[in-house]
Amino acid sequence: MSDSAQHAASAPAEKRSLGARLLTFVLHRWFFVSRGMTLGVRAACFDAQGRIFLVRHSYVGGWHMPGGGVERGQTAQAALRRELLEEGCLEIVGEPEMLAVFFNARMSRRDHVVFYRCAVRQIREKMPDREIIEARFFAPDALPEGVTPATRRRIDELRDGAPHADFW
Repeated sequence: MSDSAQHAASAPAEKRSLGARLLTFVLHRWFFVSRGMTLGVRAACFDAQGRIFLVRHSYVGGWHMPGGGVERGQTAQAALRRELLEEGCLEIVGEPEMLAVFFNARMSRRDHVVFYRCAVRQIREKMPDREIIEARFFAPDALPEGVTPATRRRIDELRDGAPHADFW
């Protein structure tokens, strides 16, 4: 499961089912015991029309940039390519640009996110599944309701050219 499962705690509890909250609790405890540090990747993915790709997960509220966990023995870029394909049927065009590494203290004292910007093309429509219930491109000035605060900050930083914060 992608590291975005760890972000379930950031959604208001009343919007998540008891099962989703329980899954989040169990995953956090498992990651705490089994991993020294968690590392994830996320990307601001833009198509040829300049639209940004966002996803909604089944286990956490809000719209997010696609991404997920880096598995043992996997590079961050390999994880990024895998997650974009899984979450959006996206292929990276050219080379992704690594923008920053963030500390995600809201999830744990050991969680980090490598953030990229990349051009993408969608090889087929992403159909809803158990993890991703909705995924699509949006004009950066017409984002949907429910974009998470961290996603909004990253988009604003990209748009305004502001320096990146240290925290996700």
